[in-house]
Amino acid sequence: MRALGALAAFLALGLHAQAPALAGPAGEITHVSGAVMAQKADGQSRILSVKSTVNEGDVVATADNSYARVKFSDGSEAVLRPASQVKIDRFNFEEQKPQADGMVLSLLKGGMRAVTGLLGKRNPAAVRVATPSATIGIRGTTFTAQLGGSGGLPPGLHVQVIDGLINVSNKGGSLNFTAGQFGFVPNLNQPPIIVPNNPGIQFTPPPSFNSPVQGNTLGKSGSSDCEVR
Repeated sequence: MRALGALAAFLALGLHAQAPALAGPAGEITHVSGAVMAQKADGQSRILSVKSTVNEGDVVATADNSYARVKFSDGSEAVLRPASQVKIDRFNFEEQKPQADGMVLSLLKGGMRAVTGLLGKRNPAAVRVATPSATIGIRGTTFTAQLGGSGGLPPGLHVQVIDGLINVSNKGGSLNFTAGQFGFVPNLNQPPIIVPNNPGIQFTPPPSFNSPVQGNTLGKSGSSDCEVR
C-alpha cells in the first residue's frame, strides 16, 4: 500500500492532461508485478491489474520493483521497468483506415521495452516515442529506452536495439540504430551517438512476462479498476 500511495502522490503533482476529443481503449494490461497505477486524462488515478484497459491520455506508472506489460490493440507491446512513467499521448488504430494511424508515447521517467505492432509495420512514420532528450522513430523493431540519472546511468536517453531499426533525433541531429547497437543522447541539443557496449541498461522483468498473449482480449475483460481519490 505504501508503494501505491507514493505513486498516487506523484501522479497528483501535476501530470494532469486535457482529455482528448476521442479517448477510447488503446490497450490492455496483460502482466503485472508489483504496484501499477494510471492517471486518466480527467486527473483521476486508478490501480491497474491484469485485464485493466488503458486509454489515450493515460499516464501509466510503476512503483519501485514493479513491472507492467501493456498490449495495444494493434499488437504493439510495451513493458515498463520499475519506477517508470509512460504517457499515451495519442493512439488511433482502425484496421480498415491506415491513413488515420497514430501512436505517440512519452517516456517521462524510468524505462521501457517496446515491440512494434501493425501500426509500426504499415505506417512507421505515424509511430514514435518522445523523451526529454530525443524522439525515437519506429521502423519495425524491438528496443529498450531508459532515462539516466539513476541506477548508475548518466543523465540522458539510453537505447538498445534488440531487433530491427530505430531512428533517434533531436535538435542536435539524427541517427539510425540497428539490432545489437547501443545509443546515448545526453540532452535535447546534443546529437545521438553510438556507444560500443551496454552502458548499464538493465531490463529483467519476471519470466512470466515473456509468455505470449493469445489473441486480442481488449474490451472482453469485464474487470473493474479501483479508483484512488
